[in-house]
Amino acid sequence: MAQRNCWRRSWFGVGGCLCLGGHGAARAVARQLFHLAAKQSSAASDAKCRRWRAAGLAWLGARGRVAYITGVRGPQAAGSRQTSEMAHNEHPHYKFFESKKASLIMAPFSGGQGKSGVEDGPKYLLKQGLREGVEALGWEMEVQRPLDGHDFEERKQRATEVLGRAKNPTLVGEATHLIHDAVRTAAHAGRLPVTLGGDHSIAIGTVSGVLDRYPDAGLLWVDAHADINTLASTESGNLHGCPVSFLMGLERDTWPAPLDWVPGTLKPSKIAYIGLRDVDPEEKEILRRLGITAFSMYHVDRYGINKVVEMALEAINPDGAGPIMVSYDVDAIDPMYVPATGTPVRGGLTLREGLFIVERVAETGNLVALDVVECNPELAAHDLHVVDTVQTGCSIARCALGETLL
Repeated sequence: MAQRNCWRRSWFGVGGCLCLGGHGAARAVARQLFHLAAKQSSAASDAKCRRWRAAGLAWLGARGRVAYITGVRGPQAAGSRQTSEMAHNEHPHYKFFESKKASLIMAPFSGGQGKSGVEDGPKYLLKQGLREGVEALGWEMEVQRPLDGHDFEERKQRATEVLGRAKNPTLVGEATHLIHDAVRTAAHAGRLPVTLGGDHSIAIGTVSGVLDRYPDAGLLWVDAHADINTLASTESGNLHGCPVSFLMGLERDTWPAPLDWVPGTLKPSKIAYIGLRDVDPEEKEILRRLGITAFSMYHVDRYGINKVVEMALEAINPDGAGPIMVSYDVDAIDPMYVPATGTPVRGGLTLREGLFIVERVAETGNLVALDVVECNPELAAHDLHVVDTVQTGCSIARCALGETLL
């Protein structure tokens, strides 16, 4: 598996340039380097795999071939304006905040799905130094725990509630309402809410809370899954697969009473997806019918991550001046990098592609809120999987809040 993943990401993540451009000599040399990467099949030779893949990148980069992500040859693939911005080597400015104040909202909730362990995600992210890493970027952080004292995990173990197809709607409704109140309060206080899940059902609360303060905010949903099933289309009944349909008010007459509080005001034109690769047939129909901007891994492979992010931001924020929220499910990134998550799907973003998304959003200065969800340490095969996953979650938060490579 390590061999196939290494080769696949070498070819499609890096070698996409070979499909989209580059002369025969470049293709031949890079293909030979990537072939050497593919030969490294054991875990012990992972480092060699990465070195050969890096060699392929370096060879192409030295010849101006890394510009495949925008279709421009030469080293300045990101465009003169972006290159100029990055050359100043400054942390991004967050235009919607007078000062760099953030609220770290802990949302250790697993009731939107059946597996245990995802409720420990926030605790592990804190232990890994997420708060200290963000504070080192100049942010004043306060930690809020709106779910404390409500015994949601204990109640989940006893819960048998199913209304229609919806599992645990009372737990989900109560928890997300508490999260909504915490996010809304933070946003109205001039703080940037960073919410750590927990499963992705918590976004019912986070996004609705942000929209209470920024009604015109665009939502970037980074995920392997669309999470837009309705109660009529969901097969599992797990509400972590339905938050977007609640946020948009779809089929409201079918909602269970505990979720009646959700405003359902998100407009189809204000959400864009990146990283999709496991979308139910009914979800595809909803996306097409509503004209929602959605970029699958096919689009990432075809256009490159920079172009995909630019198109997504342009769709939800055409003038480039409006607020942007990012709801980030770590399973958007390939399980080669993020193995400890509830619904991993092969063929995902590379680690660098995944971080580039939030780096680019930070660069716009328009970020107003961030979710990091679905880290599940209990599902790790060994400790290294926990470390890889949790470190990635921390990196997402730091990059979104201003960490740069230079």
